[in-house]
Amino acid sequence: MLSIFLIISYLITIFSLTIILKRLFPNNKELLRKIIHIGIGPLVPLAQLIAINQQTAQYLAGSITILILLNYIYKLFPIIEDIDRKSYGTLFYCLSLFILISIYWDKDPLALITGSLIMSFGDGLAGLIGKNFPSKNWQILKQKKSLLGTGTMFLVSFIVIIFVTYWGELNISFSCFYIACIATLLEQFSLMGIDNFTVPIVSALVFNLLITNL
Repeated sequence: MLSIFLIISYLITIFSLTIILKRLFPNNKELLRKIIHIGIGPLVPLAQLIAINQQTAQYLAGSITILILLNYIYKLFPIIEDIDRKSYGTLFYCLSLFILISIYWDKDPLALITGSLIMSFGDGLAGLIGKNFPSKNWQILKQKKSLLGTGTMFLVSFIVIIFVTYWGELNISFSCFYIACIATLLEQFSLMGIDNFTVPIVSALVFNLLITNL
């Protein structure tokens, strides 16, 4: 019961921080969304650390996914998706976590953590830096990408993979670089926020194949 309380308290803290930042930066809608985006990632290692079982983790992830879906329909908390473009990124992200929890919670928690942190920190920081600092940019499927944002995605993804691999006492190899490249490539295709599904799922799968089971 205490573990669930800690998870819920964490979520409330992230949401409260977003409300405060909305008052301070009312015109920076992307910042507010990315705070939630980045904040979701550490939930997975936190839940692993406090030894939440797989069934409870699935229930929590599934409940959050349903709430996000209802929010898209009924706009219960417009702050979550209050941006100037159509995106289902938050929904895709929560759905991907539910799937990864179902596959890897006990089987390969390091792959699960890698996928979630690449998405939260890599994609989250790439979006913030890419949009707030000018650099060479291009469009893929009408989605604007930048050199600085893409570089941030690769660098942060690589750092996450190295950290998790070292933390799990696994062999650090060229595969770490390869997985970061795959995550960065997938992030380029972000129409409707689909990268929030493909990046964590594929990153975790490839981590499991190339690092955990090597």
